[in-house]
Amino acid sequence: MKHRKALASCAGMRNVSPGPSGLRADARTAEPPSRLPDRVFVVDDDLAVRKSLQALFGAAGLHVETFASSRELLAAYSPRHSGCLVLDLKLPGESGLDLLKELATRSATLPVIVLTAHGSVPVSVRAMKAGAVDVVEKRSPPGELLVHVRDALELGRQRQEADAAQRLIEQRAARLTPREKQVAELLLAGKRSKQIAAALGVSRRTVEVYRSRLLEKMQVESATALVVTLLRAHLAPSR
Repeated sequence: MKHRKALASCAGMRNVSPGPSGLRADARTAEPPSRLPDRVFVVDDDLAVRKSLQALFGAAGLHVETFASSRELLAAYSPRHSGCLVLDLKLPGESGLDLLKELATRSATLPVIVLTAHGSVPVSVRAMKAGAVDVVEKRSPPGELLVHVRDALELGRQRQEADAAQRLIEQRAARLTPREKQVAELLLAGKRSKQIAAALGVSRRTVEVYRSRLLEKMQVESATALVVTLLRAHLAPSR
């Protein structure tokens, strides 16, 4: 088949070796979980295609793992993986769309590039609605596919960083005391310190102490940043 020859011709056919991890040190998202190196997951039931893609991405210095079915991928995938998925749309048994839906239920951050033998608008629409970030025809030039993969890897890193930052905010919010949460909810409702003091039956000075604690525990430096962070922590305004 043409697409197999095209992929193989640009692959270089060398052994796969792990590429750079691309990890970023960001003080604002400290306490990161141990993250595995960026990698390209390939799911295709055609062995020749898997080998061609493995050689192509490996020659580009990327860490590659290939799977013949959705079930194989799900058994090996961990949320700690940063990377992207190159997915054949037509698989025996569960289709590529089924896998996209399953990944969505797991809140996976893995960007997915769907491969299709015959691209069409309806196919592309279904794939994008199911969560794919791109749809590429198998007969596309290998270099073009590689560009899409590199873009998806960068998007995957961004998603992981955002996910880690969100988890950190939720962890900080979980450490608030019941009284601190009450003050936070009243702040989100737009109440001033005097109004919060009256609502809780405490002094205004006590409210200011709680506000200072909220700034410290949520690790922000302004009232505006505190409100934004509390909203991201899913705290609801008090009515």
